[in-house]
Amino acid sequence: MPGDILKVDCFLNHSVDVPFIMEMGKEIARLFENTGVNKILTIETSGIPVAFACAQFMGVPMVFVKKSKSSNISDTVYSSRVTSFTKKNVYDAVVSKEFLGKDDRVLVIDDFLAKGNALNGLMHIIEQAGASLVGCAIAIEKGFQGGGDELRAKGIRVESLAIIDSMTDTSLTFRK
Repeated sequence: MPGDILKVDCFLNHSVDVPFIMEMGKEIARLFENTGVNKILTIETSGIPVAFACAQFMGVPMVFVKKSKSSNISDTVYSSRVTSFTKKNVYDAVVSKEFLGKDDRVLVIDDFLAKGNALNGLMHIIEQAGASLVGCAIAIEKGFQGGGDELRAKGIRVESLAIIDSMTDTSLTFRK
């Protein structure tokens, strides 16, 4: 779609292709096996299915960060300001302190990686909790937008199931 928007609502962020998402989760679990992950962290909404599938295969809990604080969340939260590339807005990402702590070795999972705004927000929350970041797993990375390369240059492990090097309204070029 125009504006570097990739439409994947047929399997990931509107209608969920459960067998395919489970395979994605299995592959991420394989990539991060033996790393000591004991918690998976994602952000609502479209990261949840992939994170859930991976958590199932790794046998660890999954926590998702909310994009706004609702009345059923305690007052003790970690939070970070995040700018959404797709929605072009800023929100406060929050997670209750009871779900993330200093003993956690966290794998961050998200549906897309463009400029890295959501991942940076999640990593800020992990830092606030005193937890350890093991790495980041992404369903689809828009390599041409640079977020993944910036994170890798900082020494952060980023594993993307698909990396798009360029896209137009009619074609995609994947990184090999």
